[in-house]
Amino acid sequence: MQRRIWNRIRQEFGLWSLAAPPGIMLLVMVILIRIAGGMQSWEWMLLDTMLRLRPVEKLDERVVIVGIDEKDIQWVGQYPVPDEKIAELLTKLETYQPLAIGLDIFKNVPVEPGGEQLTRLFQENTNIIGIEKILPPGETSPPRSLPPQQVGFVDLPNDEDGKNRRYLLYTSNPQNVNKDKYSLALQLITKYFQNNAINIGTGKNDPNTIMFNQVELPRITKNFGGYVDVDDGGLSILMNFRNNPQPFHVVSLRDILNEKVNAKLLRDRIVLVGNRNMSTDDIFYTSALSSLKLSGQIYGIDYHAHVISQILSRVIDSRPMLHSWGDSEEYAWIFIWGFLPIVIGRITQSVWRNLLSVGVAGFCLFSCGYVMLWVWGIWIPVAPSLLVLAVNGLGLSAFAFYQHDQYLRAQINERQNTIQHTFTIIHNGPLQTLAYGLKHMRAQDIPYEQLVGQFEKLNQEIREIGEFLKLEALTKEESLRLGSGLILELNRPLHDLLYEVYSSTLERQEFEHFKTLKVKIRNFDPIDDKYLSREYKREICLFLEEALCNVGKHAQGVKRVQASGVYSANKYKLSVKDNGSGIQSKLENKGTKHFKLLAKQLGGEFRRESLSPCGTICELSWTPLIIQNSKFKI
Repeated sequence: MQRRIWNRIRQEFGLWSLAAPPGIMLLVMVILIRIAGGMQSWEWMLLDTMLRLRPVEKLDERVVIVGIDEKDIQWVGQYPVPDEKIAELLTKLETYQPLAIGLDIFKNVPVEPGGEQLTRLFQENTNIIGIEKILPPGETSPPRSLPPQQVGFVDLPNDEDGKNRRYLLYTSNPQNVNKDKYSLALQLITKYFQNNAINIGTGKNDPNTIMFNQVELPRITKNFGGYVDVDDGGLSILMNFRNNPQPFHVVSLRDILNEKVNAKLLRDRIVLVGNRNMSTDDIFYTSALSSLKLSGQIYGIDYHAHVISQILSRVIDSRPMLHSWGDSEEYAWIFIWGFLPIVIGRITQSVWRNLLSVGVAGFCLFSCGYVMLWVWGIWIPVAPSLLVLAVNGLGLSAFAFYQHDQYLRAQINERQNTIQHTFTIIHNGPLQTLAYGLKHMRAQDIPYEQLVGQFEKLNQEIREIGEFLKLEALTKEESLRLGSGLILELNRPLHDLLYEVYSSTLERQEFEHFKTLKVKIRNFDPIDDKYLSREYKREICLFLEEALCNVGKHAQGVKRVQASGVYSANKYKLSVKDNGSGIQSKLENKGTKHFKLLAKQLGGEFRRESLSPCGTICELSWTPLIIQNSKFKI
């Protein structure tokens, strides 16, 4: 029992050592490609897809957008909108008592009329946050009348595919490295939390991030999620857009100035004022929202609103922000899903079952990534895991296991061929001697010494067969042992082998009907046997031996035997004819069944039938050129 278990373990180890390396090599290759950054675009695309598929979220009432649209520009009659109207808008908004106002319009250059009016408003009102652009290209200075604590930058980093998935909260001042610069969203959030008595500080677990009331914001590190070697030069977060066709209340400049807005909508809110029209370049790109009216485009003011909303929701509502595992956890995850299809390929070893299993595994992988992103905000490496799962499951590993399975089947076929070959040798040799001895022992028609001699011959033949099979298993030289004891080297031409088989078989004394032969005819045409494997040559020689042995055993009254191999009409016909008593039984013995199978493998025909008025023909025919496209599977 233990030996059987150990044999099974060794067999499995051998199987895995042959079939698993291709899948493991591909797994390592995918990991190296990801480390080099070659998987980033796929991971971004899959992240956007899963974000789009999330359930619809409720509207966030804490953020209100005052968007200057095309109708507002027509109503004002001037673009850019003059400072006079902007000052009037901000003054009106102050009457609704918002917690903070973010003016997402560059005001470094006055737009008359109203320049001085807007400057006085900036100086008098500490609730307004203006904007600047600090990163190249196209740096833009803030309004001169606003102090630094009332200015936020609006620079957004782009990914290589042109999409905006990150938001830079703060960075070092390009002009003074000892002072940080803060984004528009962070300035507005800070005012909101200060008014709501929420403490702001440095993170405990990660001192490089911000913490609001014990809630740390997960920042983008160098290798964050699907990103490789990313560095925004400050604190960046990954965008977790609010999935709603209308995530915020949006009102127009006309609505505010014409007092068509409910005061409750703006009281104690963060109000963002900015352009929501195509006349400006304040447009960014994302694939994470399916409800955008502009295909893949989002207004800058809406982008800032999403940032503010996601941080407020994290601190107040415990809505998850997007974060990721560490490198070790991510690559362990990829390795597990990359090794899984190798296991599946070993278990199934079937194309359709493997396809179904890998499909189910792929669905489970995507579902797992989706649920973890939606519920906990964890961005796990789904794209590389799906890739290695698909290629390993449907390609290399499954093919390797299939190939090994075919190899095992070939070994089984080889063993079956060996068994058949051994049976044929025994059948054409010792069994014939045994049958001859038993027949005369029952008839008691030969002397005792002669009978003993037959059984001694049987003993010798059995021993010779055993030695021959041992030698054949150890040597690479293919050979054939006939029932007469003659050993033939199968690398010789086929017609020479057939002459040897004919001569050796007819000399066998145990076949009594050979003694009545008067006429012996043999003729074997040469044949180009380059398409014949040694296995086929072995079987053809055994066919001739079996056919001649049948004459010696069963052809009563035989006087004439003809063995011929004739090549004509692209066919080679090997036949044995006699004029004996003919076929006495219609039952097919094992030899007949075997040679029918041989004929099928050769792409030819086999027949054994009685002749008129007497005799039997046993014939095997085949087309030599067809054999090169077939395989020996007897």
